[in-house]
This record gives sequence, structure tokens and C-alpha cells, in this order.
Amino acid sequence: MKFYKPEEYQLKVEKLYHLVSNDLRKILPKARIEHIGSSSIPGSVSKGDLDIFVGVECDEIDNALSILQKHSYFLKEGSFECEHLKMLITDKYNHDVALQLVVNGSEYEFFIHFREILRSSPNLIGEYNALKLSCAGMDENKYRKLKSDWIEKVLSNN
Repeated sequence: MKFYKPEEYQLKVEKLYHLVSNDLRKILPKARIEHIGSSSIPGSVSKGDLDIFVGVECDEIDNALSILQKHSYFLKEGSFECEHLKMLITDKYNHDVALQLVVNGSEYEFFIHFREILRSSPNLIGEYNALKLSCAGMDENKYRKLKSDWIEKVLSNN
């Protein structure tokens, strides 16, 4: 697993976010589209991928999922899924792009809450970057567990 410094990926991923979000707004005009994940946090080290929050009303999630699947998005195998959260990926942009399809107002809005906590705390960004860099070359499952534990700790303290 390789990590990139902000100056190595953020501008490119920000441009990609605008392209993908415009495409999403055309097919899901009522959805709330937000840039989340490390690439949405200035100064954050990242694998260079793009994560997007797609918020919909509870009664719209199944239809939104169907529409996304018709537009080359696929449920991410092995990822957590429930009635309020669906994780999707696509390869149509020649870049790692993932969507978190979330019911607005659900507990899964933590993706946005976490982004805002880090954006407001350079110290936490530094800790997050150090954690990621210490995981370079690590098994991806072990990395995900360490990262998840750290995120849960940050969220519980804020």
C-alpha cells in the first residue's frame, strides 16, 4: 500500500471530484453530494483515491442504488452494508472512486462529521498522517482495522 503527500494527489483528485459529482447530480438530482475521505481534508496523506458521500432520503435509497448500478457503479464486495449504507465503486474514471450511499440523517453521516473534525484540527491531521505512513506496506485488512479504531476514537472524543 502506497501513500501520497497532499501535493502529489489532492489537486488531481479535487478535479476528479468535480467531474464525478457533476455526473452524479445529473442522475441523482435530489441527492446530497459531498467530497469525503482523506482527499477532502487539506494536508492529508492518502492512497490517492476519491470518496464521495451520496445522501438520499430513506425511501429513495433502493431507487438510488438501482440508478447507480445502471451507470456502472457496483456494490463493493466484502464491505459493510445495511439499509442505511451502501458502498459502491466504479472503474469508469480510470481512478479509484468509491461512493458511500447514505440515508440522510442516519448514523452514517459520521463520514462528514469526521471530515469536519479533521479539517478543524491540524494536530489530528498530523496524527492521522503519521498513522497512515506507519502502515505503508502493511496488509490492507490490518491497516483498515487500525484506521477504523483511530477514527472511532476521534469521533467518540468529539
